[in-house]
Amino acid sequence: MKHWIIAAAIACTAPAVSAQEIASATANSAEALFHEGENAYRNGGYAKAIGLYTQTLAIDPDHLNAFLQRGFCHSLQREYDLAVVDFTSVIQRKPDHLWAYTSRGSAYGKLGKNNLAMADFDKVLQLDPKNEEAYNNRGWIKKAEGDTKGACKDWNTSKKMGNAEAKIILKNNNCR
Repeated sequence: MKHWIIAAAIACTAPAVSAQEIASATANSAEALFHEGENAYRNGGYAKAIGLYTQTLAIDPDHLNAFLQRGFCHSLQREYDLAVVDFTSVIQRKPDHLWAYTSRGSAYGKLGKNNLAMADFDKVLQLDPKNEEAYNNRGWIKKAEGDTKGACKDWNTSKKMGNAEAKIILKNNNCR
């Protein structure tokens, strides 16, 4: 639904509605759609959730969580190019959004764009040097690039920070 449709509907039913009430109804509609999308997402209805997040964004084009969640859904459906677009939209609006960089880096990795994935994980670590997940993910990119020593170093750093998954990764990749 577009803003003008909601405004017209409100105007038809209650002619004395203020601009603030119209804006509030629009925001409420966006949030209602977003929450409906969240329910679809939690129940594995990723395509439905994508549609609902898209409707949310039609009403509120700056809804960061709708972009982020739609990106997650695209990733779960292996639509990594579309996920990158959504995560980039979040970063453009909030340049220090760690999850958007982490998620976009993962999508880039799935697309084989390792240099872009590495840049995103490096950005996460620049913003948050203790981000265990970024070390793990960057380790996988380094391994894909043939840098086993660098991968093991990143996984060891993650393990030292307390990441239990890193311990398993280290063992499975014969890191010392």
